[in-house]
Amino acid sequence: MTTRQVILWRHGRTQWNVEGRVQGQSDIPLDEVGKEQARAAAARLAALRPDRIVSSDLVRAADTARMLGDLTGTEVELDPRLRELNFGEREGLTWREAWKKFPDGMQAWVEGDETQIPGSETHRQAGDRFAAALHDLLDDVPPEGVMVVVAHGAVLRTGACAFLDIPEAHWGTFGGLGNCAWSVLEESSHKDWSQWRLTEWNAGTLPEPVLSDDE
Repeated sequence: MTTRQVILWRHGRTQWNVEGRVQGQSDIPLDEVGKEQARAAAARLAALRPDRIVSSDLVRAADTARMLGDLTGTEVELDPRLRELNFGEREGLTWREAWKKFPDGMQAWVEGDETQIPGSETHRQAGDRFAAALHDLLDDVPPEGVMVVVAHGAVLRTGACAFLDIPEAHWGTFGGLGNCAWSVLEESSHKDWSQWRLTEWNAGTLPEPVLSDDE
């Protein structure tokens, strides 16, 4: 039996994170704390010796990825399909500011209609975009290989769920990812079958083998 791993790593902190502003596809850099978070996390993830490092092309993700690339000597590949969910005209606004500017659109949002904010992408659209990219990228990951994917909180959550074919009604049961935290997808394959599993969520420690009767 062989296994492959995908590490889904969120970028470090930004000033907009601190201020509670929606970033989406706005190209906001890491702040100093975010840079330190990325360095510390990269030092741990380097032990996995990734075969590929692929990042969103937004600077906060790309700079996080390069911390790991510099340590491992692995080229960082940039892929715009891994960008954050596009929040349209909400980007740059706090939650309170968004409710003030788009009261009807925000009410629709919390009730499940994500189409009422101008220019916005739905969680389903973003999740499917990310999952499709992940399937493509895995074509070049060898058996027992490791790929680190560096992206953003919303698209990592929705993308992981879409990739694992989890029904959308259950996506909300997965909590958000902290800055520079990661989740782990692991594929087990043997002869004619393979299965992907979520083995860690919002973690800060390296994945360890699960010793269980259920494995």
